Amino acid sequence: MAERFVLGGSYQVTTLHEYEPVIMKNAIIYSDNIYFAKAALKIGSENFMNTLNEIGFNQNIPFEIAMQESTYSNTDKIETEIQLADSGYGQGQILVNPLHLASIYTSFLNEGNMVKPYLTYEEEAAGEIWIENAFTKENVEEIMQGVEGVVNNPEGTGYAAHRDDILLAGKTGTAELKATKEDTSGKEIGWFSVFTAEKNVDRPILLISMVENVKGIGGSGYVVRKDATVLDEYFKE
Repeated sequence: MAERFVLGGSYQVTTLHEYEPVIMKNAIIYSDNIYFAKAALKIGSENFMNTLNEIGFNQNIPFEIAMQESTYSNTDKIETEIQLADSGYGQGQILVNPLHLASIYTSFLNEGNMVKPYLTYEEEAAGEIWIENAFTKENVEEIMQGVEGVVNNPEGTGYAAHRDDILLAGKTGTAELKATKEDTSGKEIGWFSVFTAEKNVDRPILLISMVENVKGIGGSGYVVRKDATVLDEYFKE
């Protein structure tokens, strides 16, 4: 049964699953928009924006090729309570560069430190830290419980990528492109981020995928199934 969270009259956020307990781990597993909308409102716009800035939003991405920076507003701030709630679950005016998103995920296997992306491999190459302490170790532990559940819990939105031979973690997302809340003809973009959940594995991987026009073909689930095929080939080699 779908649940609804109403804010400001006609504004609504929905989720398709009921679950207990309502905690962040489970909200990640079930991709619960209501949980994250409420969390953003509780955090407040100033703290929300400051934290996003601290993890690389509105910053140049340190990379050999110029990349568009990630932003959370078309202006210099989150303007309204509704925009804040939408931003909490990745909608609103949130625009994330996939390379930046990949760097954010590296922090979950590096004690909360975000790794700097690089293009070319060098002899005896060593990873460099882009942003230290982007997340606390406690937050990393809680987030990892959630993203592991996304792929390994049968109720998880990324379970189609589950494997018995290696532990994966991930997060799905569906971005709606529409002019108004009432628009039913807008397109959808499906996202799936998946990575090996243990740092010391023989074949580590971090895969960020986005597919346009997934409405009517399974949303982000379509991307999960595509990535499952990629992962099969990767781990078969």
